[in-house]
Amino acid sequence: MKKHRWSIVFLIAVGVVVNYFDRINMSIAMPLLQKEFNLTAGQMGIFLSAFAWSYALLQLPIGPLLDKIGVKWVTRVATVIWTVACLLTAIANGWGLIILSRVLLGVGEAPFFPSAAKAVSHWVPRQERGKAIAAYDSQSKLSNAIGAPILALIVTEWGWRGGFLATAILSFIYAIVYWIWYREPHEDERLTKEEYDYIVQGGSQSSEEVKGSAMENIRYLLTKRKVWAVFIGFAAYGYSWFLFLTWLPGYLATEMNMSILKSGWYSAIPWIVGTITEIVIGGWLVDRLINKGYNRTRVSKFFLVIGMVFGLSIIGAAFTHSANVAVFWISTALGGLVVTSAVAYSIPTFIAPKGTVGTLTGLLTFGNNSMAIVAPITTGFIVQATGSFMYAFLLAAAFLVIGILSYTFLLTDLDPIESKESILLEEKELTLEK
Repeated sequence: MKKHRWSIVFLIAVGVVVNYFDRINMSIAMPLLQKEFNLTAGQMGIFLSAFAWSYALLQLPIGPLLDKIGVKWVTRVATVIWTVACLLTAIANGWGLIILSRVLLGVGEAPFFPSAAKAVSHWVPRQERGKAIAAYDSQSKLSNAIGAPILALIVTEWGWRGGFLATAILSFIYAIVYWIWYREPHEDERLTKEEYDYIVQGGSQSSEEVKGSAMENIRYLLTKRKVWAVFIGFAAYGYSWFLFLTWLPGYLATEMNMSILKSGWYSAIPWIVGTITEIVIGGWLVDRLINKGYNRTRVSKFFLVIGMVFGLSIIGAAFTHSANVAVFWISTALGGLVVTSAVAYSIPTFIAPKGTVGTLTGLLTFGNNSMAIVAPITTGFIVQATGSFMYAFLLAAAFLVIGILSYTFLLTDLDPIESKESILLEEKELTLEK
């Protein structure tokens, strides 16, 4: 049997790499931008969070839009928008236009992770979904490991504009490839009948249009305890994730007195660790345990909680002045946290009512990416007020404790949530019987 479905997963994975190259270029370029525009640490936090203003807010409408229109066209348009945003950042002649371009980048990249989860729910059977999601989500870590030193070299040689121009070219190439390659399973002529039947019989979700308005579906999902469990846990993880994503190079450059190029290489280490742990533990090991017969809910809860417990290693980085020790603790924390990311992203594909994978993923991604606004700004002003990252790291640990409690006590099971229509039909039948 051919495995065309994995070419789709690979296409999504490459898109994640491109997405994160587009995002981390601001982190790498920040020391030069700070010098050119005379920015305070608090203002730097605002620059670093601008992308998330639109990215987070659009997660709520993007999910229902994906469920209504479908993955293919939403993502096609999105690739064009984010390519234009990268180009505009490279040619912007003032800090206001740079912030505006980053907001536009958030608009373009907002659909990508919800569309990826929805694509996987269409293309990959349930028993392979953990590996599939880890395969693409881990690239958000690998892209930092690869991108930090590469972009640091480009920025050092050609300035911060060179970094943004490089990512604009990369985004343009990916947009062309995506337009050519991605199709829904039922319309893809490269997919054999044998593989199509394997995917459908393995519990893939259909690409049918969801019933009801977006707000009705969101309100319904928010009545479910397990939705809140993952929403809170994923947001708690997001605070530390976005602190690392936006401030790690700056932390190493300022607190550890490194050059841009050296901070880029040191920044790569935690992301390499994160890439390995997500693929091996969050993907392969989780799927292997479940396929061997272990209860999916227990396995998922175990790795969600233990991953966030390892995330508390960030406390170690709060009390050291050694770059090597700091990178060790940050690598340990990130290595644990990314395991929770892979598991959390898979949950909507299991529990979402029929046709609402995009809506639920968008809801969870909204909570997660709200932290992309909070974490960079909060960290910037804490550093500005105290002259140290210590309290910023301790605050991140406090968020992780909240996440651990949420996953432990609120996440009941991973059974599919019954749709509103099914409940209404059951109530109608009971009424008729009476």
